[in-house]
Amino acid sequence: MKKLTALLLTLVMSFSLTACGSDENSDSGEEMVKIGILQQLEHVALDQAREGFITALEQNGFKDGENIILDIQNAQSDQSNLQTMADRLVNNKNDVILAIATGAAQTVAGKTSDIPVLITAVTDPVDAGLVNSMENPGTNVSGTSDASPMKEQLELMLTLCPDVKTVGLLYTSSEDNSVLQVSQMKDILGNMNLEFVEQTVTNSNDVQQAARSLVTKCDAIYIPTDNVLASSIALVASEANNAKIPVICGESGQVEGGGFATIGIDYFNLGFQTGEMAVRILNGEDISTMAVETQKNFAYTINGDVADILGITIPDNLQEFVINPAE
Repeated sequence: MKKLTALLLTLVMSFSLTACGSDENSDSGEEMVKIGILQQLEHVALDQAREGFITALEQNGFKDGENIILDIQNAQSDQSNLQTMADRLVNNKNDVILAIATGAAQTVAGKTSDIPVLITAVTDPVDAGLVNSMENPGTNVSGTSDASPMKEQLELMLTLCPDVKTVGLLYTSSEDNSVLQVSQMKDILGNMNLEFVEQTVTNSNDVQQAARSLVTKCDAIYIPTDNVLASSIALVASEANNAKIPVICGESGQVEGGGFATIGIDYFNLGFQTGEMAVRILNGEDISTMAVETQKNFAYTINGDVADILGITIPDNLQEFVINPAE
C-alpha cells in the first residue's frame, strides 16, 4: 500500500512539473505565443520604446504569462552579448522578435530569414541593410524608424539661442545611425549658413574628454539619436553647462538626462506603434509587405533647469514644453 501511494505521488508530481514547464495556456490548452525582445543597451529612449511595445501588446489582448511569453534580453552594448542573445531568441523559435536599435536589429536579422523581425529606434533601415525599401521591405524585417526632424531641431536652437554661429557635432564613430545623421546635419547646417566642428567618441570612456574639448570650439552642441551619448548624456551636460554651451538633442530622453532642448521622437509612442505592427503580424499579416513606419507627430522638450543655468529665457509660446527634471 505504501509503495502504491508513493507511486501515485510521484506521478502527480511529474504531471505538475510537466504542466508548469509547458508553453501551453493552462486555461485553453492552446500553445502560448512567444515574443523575443533584444535591446542593444539600457538608456531612457530604448527603455521607453520597449515599454511602449509591451503596452501596445497588452492593450490588444496579448499579455505576458496569460497568452504570450516574453523573453527580454539586454546586451548592454556588448557585441558578444548581442550575438549570444540573438542566437537564443532564434533557436527558441520565437513567433516574433523585436530588435531595439540598429546594432541589435542587424544582429538578429543576420540570424534568421524566417522569423518576423520588428525593429525600432533604427534611423535608416535601408542604409542599415535591413530592408529593400521603406515602402516595401521585401524581407522578414519591418518596423519603425526614429529619423529625427533635424532641420526643425536647428530652428528651435536658433529660436532659443539666436547668437549661435558654430555648432559642435558630437557622435559615436562606430554607430552607423549616428554617422548617417551627422552627414545629413552637415548639409542642413550649410543650407542655414552655420559652421560646424566635429568630435567623435568610440565608447562611453571617451565622452567627458570629448565634450570638454568640444565646448571650447563651438557656440552650441548637437547630439543625434546616438546610443553611447544617450547613456552618457550627464557627462556631456556637466561639461557643457559649466561652459555655458547649450546642448541640442536628437530625442527627449537626452533632454531629461541633462541636455537643453529638442523637438523629436517620443520613444514610448514609437514602441507602441511597433507593438501595433506586432499585433498585425500575430493576426496573420505578412511582414515582408508591411511598410516601415515613421512617427508623424514630434514633441518639444525643453529643460528649464538647464535654461536657468545658461541664462536663457524661454519664449511664452514654448513654456508649456518646459520640464524640470531636478524637481
